[in-house]
Amino acid sequence: MPDWSWVTAHVPHAAECVLRDMLEQRARDTPDKPYVRFEDGSSWTYGETLTAARQAAAGLAALGVTAGDVVFLWLPNGPGFLRAWFGVNFLGAAVAAPNLALRGTVLEHLIALSGARIAIVHGGVMDRLGDIALGSLTTLVEAGPASGLDLGLPVLAADAVLTGHPADAAPRAMIHPWTPQFILFTSGTTGPSKGAIVTYVQMHDLARATFGGRLGADDNYLLNMPLFHISGTRAAYGMLMLGGAITLVGHFKTDSFWDIARQHGTTACVLLGAAASFLEGRPPRPDDADNPMKLVSMVPLVRDPGAWGARFGVDVVTAYGMSELSVPILSDRNPAIADSCGKLRPGYQARIVDDFDCDVPEGGIGELILRADRPWTISPGYWRMPEATAEVWRNGWFHTGDSFRRDPDGNYFFVDRKKDAIRRRGENISSYEVEVEALAHPAVREAAAIGVPSPVSEDDLMIVVALEPGETLDAKLLFDHLRPRMAHFMLPRYIRFVGELPKTPSLRVQKHLLRDAGVTSDTWDRELAGENVRRETIVG
Repeated sequence: MPDWSWVTAHVPHAAECVLRDMLEQRARDTPDKPYVRFEDGSSWTYGETLTAARQAAAGLAALGVTAGDVVFLWLPNGPGFLRAWFGVNFLGAAVAAPNLALRGTVLEHLIALSGARIAIVHGGVMDRLGDIALGSLTTLVEAGPASGLDLGLPVLAADAVLTGHPADAAPRAMIHPWTPQFILFTSGTTGPSKGAIVTYVQMHDLARATFGGRLGADDNYLLNMPLFHISGTRAAYGMLMLGGAITLVGHFKTDSFWDIARQHGTTACVLLGAAASFLEGRPPRPDDADNPMKLVSMVPLVRDPGAWGARFGVDVVTAYGMSELSVPILSDRNPAIADSCGKLRPGYQARIVDDFDCDVPEGGIGELILRADRPWTISPGYWRMPEATAEVWRNGWFHTGDSFRRDPDGNYFFVDRKKDAIRRRGENISSYEVEVEALAHPAVREAAAIGVPSPVSEDDLMIVVALEPGETLDAKLLFDHLRPRMAHFMLPRYIRFVGELPKTPSLRVQKHLLRDAGVTSDTWDRELAGENVRRETIVG
């Protein structure tokens, strides 16, 4: 059972939640204990991790980074990301880390929103900065292979900045439990992406809620989620908090998942989106249960989590959360109700309400709104977006934007996204941002992005397009227009042309009618057309 003894209304001390303080304590107590194992076979002990963090902090301080700043971090999983993240936090500054697949206007928006002066960028994606405005950036720190590009800003080598200064030169800033640790970018589900402010208290409560009483100092967490994602940062932070270890890999790989677990002795992990279904779909093997994994957090659950856990010899749990929250709802081990997210945990209050924040009848469907007993457990708001902060925190409750129902036993069931989002293979996709890129084509008058059921899991993406009068456009040409402008997971599988999008009297697009129509006989399917889309692998 989870340990809830830590749940109080009082803010934890810095020594209990601030990354710098926790790492210094671990390095004093167990300097030679492994903390992180990397995909290439190298590793850092707690003592070596502390040295790496201090060296990075010293180099960033030499560039003028101080407490309260934000540093833009755009790197793949690996030693470079971890070194830079810990170095930034050691100075009392916050990390703003976007999805590595982004490009174009979405990326430009996030750079401007961050207000960062310093960006640490992998050379493999540096070219994506060439055609966009760079906001407040004044210096680029390039990691990995040198791109040789001239972007009009000074470009420094990451090795010189992050490893070229003595560890004892790192200044010591005042870091409070309520200090922002991350600016985690949302998916832009109701408009342009926002930056959720994540404090140390929030990250502490997130890790305690999911790991406390379930994992400990002897565990090794398989971190196959990107470190720019809340599930990735939670794992690295949480195992540091517990004195355990992580095995950091680039991303989830179906074919090698269990081999990696056996090779590194990993005991826990998270599987988001269709990952668990992909593993389930592989042919059974006699040694499926012969692995060190003991706990898998699965969101969403497969149809029969009990059978999945029995096949692979692991316990399964699930939960509900988002970048702004600290997991308010979670299940017991091996939940019997496969479509429930679990029950409300101690330390949270929840209501299910209508559009006017009035409670719906028991069992009815409405928006889930929350508040926490402890200050800073929920994000205090969105970075440099006061209007969006006021909207989501209206009437003293955090509005999730998600529709739920609750049964008489206190089980919570996710029904749908009230906000207009699409989820594909573990990634939240902003329909707004997809539509913006489609509308950038001169022949397109209107565009609506919707999710349609996928035979694998969650949704596939469709865009429904109306053209300017007199214009013609082939679906393949529109797809070719979108491919260089968007992340791979945002590219539509289906494209459908209509004369006009259905609208309400107030001219809002009636997306439910488009969803009801689904994939029609005249819809273009990129998979049938042989247009393959693959994740771009950036090696750290």
